[in-house]
Amino acid sequence: MAKELIRLRDCTMVFDDDVVLNKINLSIKDNEFLTLLGPSGCGKTTTLRIIGGFVKPTSGDVFFNGVRINDVPPHKRTVNTVFQKYALFPHLDVYENIAFGLRINRHEGRRLSKDEIHSRVMEMLEIVSLKGFEHRDVTSLSGGQQQRVAIARALVNRPKVLLLDEPLGALDLRLRKDMQIELKRIQEATGITFVYVTHDQEEALSMSDTVVVMDGGVIQQIGTPEDIYNEPVNAFVADFIGESNIVDGIMIEDGVVEIFGKKFACLDAGFAPNEPVDVVIRPEDVDIVDIKDGMLTGTVTNVTFKGVHYDVIVDFKGFKWLIQTTDYCPVNSRIGIKIDPDGIHVMHKSQYSGMFGDYSSYSAEYEEISDAELGPEETVSEDKLYEA
Repeated sequence: MAKELIRLRDCTMVFDDDVVLNKINLSIKDNEFLTLLGPSGCGKTTTLRIIGGFVKPTSGDVFFNGVRINDVPPHKRTVNTVFQKYALFPHLDVYENIAFGLRINRHEGRRLSKDEIHSRVMEMLEIVSLKGFEHRDVTSLSGGQQQRVAIARALVNRPKVLLLDEPLGALDLRLRKDMQIELKRIQEATGITFVYVTHDQEEALSMSDTVVVMDGGVIQQIGTPEDIYNEPVNAFVADFIGESNIVDGIMIEDGVVEIFGKKFACLDAGFAPNEPVDVVIRPEDVDIVDIKDGMLTGTVTNVTFKGVHYDVIVDFKGFKWLIQTTDYCPVNSRIGIKIDPDGIHVMHKSQYSGMFGDYSSYSAEYEEISDAELGPEETVSEDKLYEA
């Protein structure tokens, strides 16, 4: 098991009476790719700046290898940072940009020789796939190549930790996807701990060993990408990570949840009998079937072709769900749906309950979706338990 490298204990940050971080606790392991994920203003960049020493927490402690470092300035921490703006030196070529830190800093109490500097720079060029670019003018490079130079410059000093504050934000979509793969490869090749800040869920899921979801200066959930996606702890995490249909339910007993007055088999347990809960159902976990075979029936209100699938908005008793399917369903058609037990995830009620999950105002892609006229529900006994 990897050892703990960094620990934040009860860290609070207050700016002008505004609590930006509220007693967060976080452990970061050696050789880990950890991502701080959340919307703007959630506190993720402040957390990064506390680790880097750019700001000191109002209260709480920061430990590095078990040693408290609250008062250690940034230049004395074995930490480097890559920002969204790469801040490369335009008058220096690629080689000299990377070598700059080696020339001005002492390493283990001594200046590096010319040969040592050359060896390290060429090693970094190899790692970031820029071998042969050493004499290029940095202003002639693409955005992705400039980013790799910035990463090489940060890594050449061999820090214990590399902090990355939304470094892909300035790149186009295709290049961002390519660089996600590159960043993970570089992290694995160097064995350096990466702490990455983003609001992009795809970046977090594709690169990270650990994802830390934040909102309102509070850590909402910490886990692997798979855990965060499949087992969100509340409606905020379920909505922020991927698309979700989040509906009110009642946990009748272990393995049985009631939605829209009908009982469904699920895999969740440990709730109080008849406890009100939030139920999250991912769009890809819903199967469209004939009305006669449906657990629920609804009316299609919108269909959007997305290439590999259709995004289908379906009205169930006034609540609109998103379903992702390869089957085309015309607008105004009546459909049935089936959900397997492992496609239903039950969560405790929280401050976020009722805020997410209804696609009636999904304006980003669907503009306004008018209410569907409710058709008669299929005759199903309220006491029937649906099982896969």
